[in-house]
Amino acid sequence: MRQGGILVTGATTGFPLWAAMGAKEAGGVSIGLSPASNEKEHVETYGLPLDYLDIIIYTGFGYSGRNLLLTRASDGVIVGCGRIGTVNEFTVAFEDHKPLGVLRGAWDMDEVLIDMLEKSHRKEEGKVVFNESPKDLVANLINVITAGKTCDLGEKCPQYVYENYDGAGGPSMGEGERIM
Repeated sequence: MRQGGILVTGATTGFPLWAAMGAKEAGGVSIGLSPASNEKEHVETYGLPLDYLDIIIYTGFGYSGRNLLLTRASDGVIVGCGRIGTVNEFTVAFEDHKPLGVLRGAWDMDEVLIDMLEKSHRKEEGKVVFNESPKDLVANLINVITAGKTCDLGEKCPQYVYENYDGAGGPSMGEGERIM
């Protein structure tokens, strides 16, 4: 958020909800992709929150379909503690060659993903960064994303980011667009 990004989550509890809370505290924009078809199903059937999300897109595709849209709609994917859905998001992003950040911590998921990469015989194919510090992980992932950006301008692409006009993320560099 301070870097000018937009948070896209699975509109769920736990790690994604905490990330959305942090995004809102920083004055950022948070979009949730729900597995449900509508708000009622989101809350009553899936038991998912509505809080801290500026926009919720009701996909109606269940968890696996939502995860596919979620990872493909993002420039990079960050995972932390989680369960089987986290593994699904990680593998979809890995197969799509998306930059991935894994937050290390007291949970088992980071070790599960390391073991999975080791046994895949394909870990060198991925753009995966690990870090214990959320701030450093985001910075490292942004560097990987930025390094992989291409455009047809004949040189390194400028990275245009959302301007929310509240001063979060730094001042504009001209006519309302901010270049990171």
